[in-house]
Amino acid sequence: MGADELIRLVSTAGSPDLRKVSRRDFGFVLGQRGVDGKALNGGTTVSATMILANLAGIRIFATGGLGGVHRGVEETMDVSADLTELGRTPVAVVSSGCKSFLDIPRTLEYLETQGVAVATFADNREGPVDFPAFYTRDSGVKSPVVLRNEEEAARVVHAHMALGLQSGLHFANPIPEEHSIPFVQMETAIAQALGEAKAAGATGAASTPFILAKIKEITGDKSVAANRSLVEANVIRGTKLAAALQKIEIEGLKEAYERTEHPNDSFMTGPAASNYTSTGVSLGLGQSKHSHASTEKPSTGTTVSEAPPSVSEHNTSTVFVAGSLNVDLACDFIAETSSNAQAPELQTSNRAKIAQSLGGVGYNVARAAHLMGASVRLCSAVGDDLAGRAALAAMSGNGMRTTGIQTMRPANKEAETPRTSQYVAINDGRKDLMLAMADVSILEQTAEDSGIVKAFDNFWLPQLHQSQPTHLVLDANWPSAHIARWVATAQAIGAHVTFEPVSTSKSTRLFHLPAPAKLGAWPNPSISLATPNQYELAAMHHAARESGALEREDWWLAIDALGLPSSGARTALALATSPDLVDQGVPQQTLQLLPFIPTIATKLGSRGVLVTQLLPAGDKRLSSGEYAPYILSRCANGTEETLGVGGVYMRLFPAAETVEAEEAVSVNGVGDTFAGTLVAGLARHGKSARVEDFVDVAQRAACLTLKSSEAVSPGLGTLSMLL
Repeated sequence: MGADELIRLVSTAGSPDLRKVSRRDFGFVLGQRGVDGKALNGGTTVSATMILANLAGIRIFATGGLGGVHRGVEETMDVSADLTELGRTPVAVVSSGCKSFLDIPRTLEYLETQGVAVATFADNREGPVDFPAFYTRDSGVKSPVVLRNEEEAARVVHAHMALGLQSGLHFANPIPEEHSIPFVQMETAIAQALGEAKAAGATGAASTPFILAKIKEITGDKSVAANRSLVEANVIRGTKLAAALQKIEIEGLKEAYERTEHPNDSFMTGPAASNYTSTGVSLGLGQSKHSHASTEKPSTGTTVSEAPPSVSEHNTSTVFVAGSLNVDLACDFIAETSSNAQAPELQTSNRAKIAQSLGGVGYNVARAAHLMGASVRLCSAVGDDLAGRAALAAMSGNGMRTTGIQTMRPANKEAETPRTSQYVAINDGRKDLMLAMADVSILEQTAEDSGIVKAFDNFWLPQLHQSQPTHLVLDANWPSAHIARWVATAQAIGAHVTFEPVSTSKSTRLFHLPAPAKLGAWPNPSISLATPNQYELAAMHHAARESGALEREDWWLAIDALGLPSSGARTALALATSPDLVDQGVPQQTLQLLPFIPTIATKLGSRGVLVTQLLPAGDKRLSSGEYAPYILSRCANGTEETLGVGGVYMRLFPAAETVEAEEAVSVNGVGDTFAGTLVAGLARHGKSARVEDFVDVAQRAACLTLKSSEAVSPGLGTLSMLL
């Protein structure tokens, strides 16, 4: 605030147009501003400040004192909104404890119920210390936790935020000793002020200002000096805490990036590396305390159990993921004690560890992006069955929205009930995938009167148009006809489209769109990014050739503009990647698909990730010495201005981490985690983002999932700061 704003705020003290603003007051103060010519001003409580700080991305703020449970709460039910806000907003608050006239034991009990981390700075004291009472260092109530300094507190904040917990933290900073008012003296003044407040009828929001004014009147200048002193001390403490937290994060970044500089590191090694695929097993179903019940009666067609979300909900999602939501079964083979077998025996039953969980490629990608800090909405469908209800409840329990999930019912009494998608993975003794069975028929209805087609028109596409997400991730579990619908809508709203191929068979659907739909080619490609593994890439390339896509004129114009030598580029490709990859045709296949997919991040397991990009004319990387080793070719036919092709960027990123065979738990969901992390990084940084900036982080995230029993490691939040 400027000096003039501060003066205007302070000079209106006592005016009815000056408001005390808590969570409940934002709508009134902002909505009534300008009514009858009034200009409303206000001061924010801890509750309101937490909301604004969280919206601005500020994780720490310092204030004077915290609201709490008022004395006599059994009669008044007066509990400050500060406490409930701390239970639902992830911001750390530094204060001198709660106001002295509050019920401190009940306040601490309430904060514990809300899941709020509470601690007191020792301030050079040894052993247990009291939770401070604003004007005095002592309250007679021991603090739940004691912290020695700001560095220790910063580690607590870092760990708390990394876990993605949505509750806040409160660090009590005792008033400097030289300004502390003796406990007995304060209790006497408080008792008198409380009595006068009750007699005057000062209740609710009016009680705290009245009581503070009375305490000031009773104690004279002591309380004013104490108030100023504690605010200054809290600002200093909060600043040091913020600096310590920043230092931890910077050191973490340095450590992470230093590890990426070791050329002998590998992304994944051991037997698990050979089955690095996109299908997966995810989080358990029994975690949620929430329920999801239908509020609509069945109609003559397939219906939705939720009303479409409001416009305000739509506007908060920058990433939409359109794909499968499954209930998964992971069956891990267990050898008999007398046997050394590593694989189950056919045509008989085998011992296994069977885990039920929530999964599906779409869900896994959305879950990974969510944990990495992106605002995500999953668009999928479930049946009106037990599995569907469990899936919705589990999503809610994981903190993910279900507003993009449609619940399908039979069109009539004779029709078959749509089934929630299910996936069964059978893994051998090394946790490598041996066989998988998937039922995703719920997404494969294509008849014009089918429930899925109606859902596009009445549910999903309206959400896309209203929300205007910057990114759409599309998995190949959709039939080609539906892929065409998603792609066309994404192009209409200008969204960046990422294609996750899912499997070798389904990856080909992208090149079999029904007429008159046609996959767009450069300079107007339908797809911005694809994340295939080596086998999916080969299948996509074969499908493109068989469908005639590699004979189209617009494909040839873009290929010709890339500036690749007519004699072939084997030597250049071998230098950019490796002779082995060139022998397998991997870089060549990416080049031929570039006109349709201008960025391809090919997952190569233990060999890392190959990023191939068609750079637009004028891209700064084309003239940068730093990027010179990765520029495979430049446009050489003079079509830069007309076609906009600048050249080709090709870079083989070495594996970011070595995961030994004994560390690998399951390959399920590893590729989905990689894709979700990439998109989270792109969405966070907007138009300036480059895929290569997030490949190493995405590989690290994939490694966490490889070492996790869940299809998306719940520990991804620890890497989110690297984006």
